[in-house]
Formats: sequence, C-alpha cells, structure tokens
Amino acid sequence: MKISRVIISGGGTGGHIFPAVAIADEIKRRNPNSDILFVGAKGKMEMEKVPAAGYRIEGLTIAGFQRKLTLSNFLLPFKIVASMLAARKIVKRFKPQVVVGFGGYASGPTLKAATLLKVPSLIHEGNSFPGKTNKLLAKNVRSICVAYDGLDKYFPKEKIVLTGNPVRKEMVSIEGKRMEAFEFYGFDPTKPTVLIIGGSLGARTLNESVVDNYDKLVSSGVQVLWQCGKLYKTALDEHFNGKEADNIKRVMFIERMDLAYAMADVIISRAGAISISELCLIGKPTILVPSPNVAEDHQTKNAMALVNKDAALIVKDVDARATLMDTALTLIKDDSRCKKMSDEILKLGKSNATIEIVDELEKMIG
Repeated sequence: MKISRVIISGGGTGGHIFPAVAIADEIKRRNPNSDILFVGAKGKMEMEKVPAAGYRIEGLTIAGFQRKLTLSNFLLPFKIVASMLAARKIVKRFKPQVVVGFGGYASGPTLKAATLLKVPSLIHEGNSFPGKTNKLLAKNVRSICVAYDGLDKYFPKEKIVLTGNPVRKEMVSIEGKRMEAFEFYGFDPTKPTVLIIGGSLGARTLNESVVDNYDKLVSSGVQVLWQCGKLYKTALDEHFNGKEADNIKRVMFIERMDLAYAMADVIISRAGAISISELCLIGKPTILVPSPNVAEDHQTKNAMALVNKDAALIVKDVDARATLMDTALTLIKDDSRCKKMSDEILKLGKSNATIEIVDELEKMIG
C-alpha cells in the first residue's frame, strides 16, 4: 500500500537529517501526492535544512541534558512534558498512516506520542552503537531498521531489519567521472590524490593535522583536496595569507562530492554513520579519525566495524597530528594494501537502504 500521509522526525546533525530527507524523496517518488510532515527541534539545523529540501517542518521545544550545571538542565523536565503534549497534538491533527524516527531530540517525543496513539511506527538506527532515544523507543515501535549487524544486543531481535543507511545517490555516483574530476579541481591526473573531509563545519583535528604537516605534504608528490569547513575557514585564511601550495587545494565546502570521491586515491574522514555508508559504496582506501566529541563514542564503534574487517584504518583523534599524514602517505604508496582495503570496504556497502526502508513502511500500513 502506498504511503499518503507520514510524519518523519529526526535532526540535530546531518547524519539524522539527510537520511530522513532521502526517505521522504523515495516516498514522493512512489506517490507524488503523499503528504509528508517533518517534526524537528526548534533552533536545530533541521529547521533550515528540511524546508530547503522542499518539505514542511514543525518544531518542538526540546533539548538534551547538558553535562555542565546549567539552568537549561532544570528546565529540561518542563520542556520534555511540553514537547510530548505538542507532539501528541501534531500526531492527532495530522493523522499519519505511519511515523518514522531517525534520532535526535525531537524524535523521542514524536515517536512516543505516535506509539501511545497506536500509529504504526519505525525507527532507523544508523550507528553501530544505538543512541539513547532509539533504545528507549525500541520496545514500542513495530520495526527497527539498522545499518550494522549485531544490534540485537540492544534491540528486540524480531523487530530488526538490516537495511543500511540511506545515502544521497548523487554523492556516490562516481562511475566514469575520474577525468572530469581532475579537470574540475585543476589537479594532475598522473599524481596520487588524498581527499580530506571533516564535515560541513570542519574538524579541528584534521585541519591541524594538515597545518602541522604542510611542508611534508607539499614535498610528498601527492595532491590534496582539503575540506576545511565553515568554522575554520577565516582562521586558516589568516594563517596562510594567500601563500598556499599548488598541490594542496583547500575549500570550505565540497559542492561536487561525487567528483571529489571519483578523484581520490585515499580518503581521510571522520566516522559518522552517513559518511561511512557513503565510503562503503565508493570503495576507496579510507583512514577514519573518529570524533571524540560525540555521545557514547559511537564514531569509534562505527570505525571499528570496518577496521575489524580490514576495510579501513583508524587513527585516534589524539594521535592524528603526529601520525595521520604519515599514515596516509604510506598507504597511498602501498598498492596491494589499497586494493585489499577497497575490496573489503565494498563488501560492506548497502546501496538499496532507502528503497528497503520505504518498503518496510509500506508493509507496516498494508
């Protein structure tokens, strides 16, 4: 049965928002007349990104617990009650056939309200270690779509469907684009290329690793496409003052991710769930530097799921400034290891996640 009315909730990070939008796009592809409503957290990035993708969103007044002693922690119980009441009102008014949650502050009250109102509900867990919200919701939802094996340690086994993470197809479509990529970025197709990606905001450790090893990279004979991120662009502009090497191209944001992936011989990346899902479909030798600033260290757990299968290397954040660039330069010269890593990471790719999750949603209402 086609989905005509659905609520999708999730946000806080791109790792929650972009898969949610991918699911909305697939629902629209199957039923252009479907009515889709997103529910997010006021003040979070979904309130901007979801409308930019062409969908309606309503915001809840909800936030997480702060580690430091703050006034917001004392107000949190009141915000939770208010958000639950608001979510219940939204679900009752919109009357969805199904509700799906992708994690983040807003998905807790939204999915809780839906299950209390007996609306068929599904959660998606993109990490190898589930977030607290999804663990709390698991016993009441009908289905749990996951991206990694072994999550029956945390969720009821009979509800789990292994789908992978929805990714944006335009990001991973790299076939036949390598020469176009070199021309687009102004690089030499005869030289090996390292791609460094730290997310749209940037990653301080990755940036400092490049700066601390800049002369080594300049003289190495490799080319580097370096995404420094929005937060660090101005400081790096001042640091370099226009004096940057031709073989290292620094950009704030990579607009043509497909071309960047197509050109890369080795990729250095954080270990967010969606980044890893894209990398598994790209199939390039990868060095993962998990962020230490995420809940329950789930990026390290994501990375180790690949490292344990010889599909990627890991460099700890604390070691990156000293060892990351040497690791990359050693790897890029080791053809046999690169080939083995490419073969292994491709085995982990799941290209039909979006289709399978929407299939599961349709089954639930059928």
